[in-house]
Amino acid sequence: MRYFSEREDGELPRDNEVISAAAWSGIRAIIKSRLDDGSFGKQYPLECAYDTYIVATNKDHLWSAMQGYIPRLREHPWELSVEELPETKVVLDTVEFCWDCIATPDRDTDPCFYSGRPSLVYHISSFYTELGRKDFRQDINRIFSRHGLAYQLTEDGNIERVPYTILSDALASVRFRTGDEELDELLEKARAKFLDSDEELRHEALEELWDAWERLKTLNPALDKKEGVKAILGKAAGSSSPKFREILNKDAKELTHIGNCLAIRHSETDKEQIARNEHSDYLFHRLFSLIQLILRTNDNN
Repeated sequence: MRYFSEREDGELPRDNEVISAAAWSGIRAIIKSRLDDGSFGKQYPLECAYDTYIVATNKDHLWSAMQGYIPRLREHPWELSVEELPETKVVLDTVEFCWDCIATPDRDTDPCFYSGRPSLVYHISSFYTELGRKDFRQDINRIFSRHGLAYQLTEDGNIERVPYTILSDALASVRFRTGDEELDELLEKARAKFLDSDEELRHEALEELWDAWERLKTLNPALDKKEGVKAILGKAAGSSSPKFREILNKDAKELTHIGNCLAIRHSETDKEQIARNEHSDYLFHRLFSLIQLILRTNDNN
């Protein structure tokens, strides 16, 4: 379902990397509803006092496990208070943890006594993991979208960053087949790390991409690096576009200079650190666009 504001104005840009209190409130409500309906009972079962029937989720065991896998949760009260906003990484780790152990419960019509109480509680007869994960993923991604968050929960339970629209399709679907195994590996590592929600991995993505750029220059064994760059840029521009060839030459030199003067491939103290995530995004998109053009026009991909 798309709400009126989305139909009228379109969806929000997915460029916010900090989870707000409002977004956290929605995520927490999704998790709590699954907690209350027994969706975590397959992994952390609470059994009927007089039988082996599973009747709910053992919340104490679930919380202890969450704290074990996500140590920073120890700083937060049980059931993740809506008033206390965890940092973004903790929220994202919590979502991935919940996806991993969630399953939709199916309650049997045969009642059992729960904890010795006279009231009857129907037990859970089976769990459906795929359905539970699918529904949970859809609900979480809806919150991410409605709040313009640059994250998405994937089908395999990992949270990835949503790339800028200009390259989102290319980054999501590209498969590297350059004929050089090491170059393919560098490019794939760069792509995967750039889509990760972890800031350190995204910085590593820049290093992998710049290493790929340097290797791409040397793919022709008959030419040295300088002549190799000229050859691949010449094919990218084509013989009928001399002005565009000049632009590519200039851009290639600048990108090589960027890799040498910023703390991307080198860690010397005189190399300037990349200060903001937006700067990393810009640099990645800039070099990735050039490499993508070269691979397409040089019959390498």
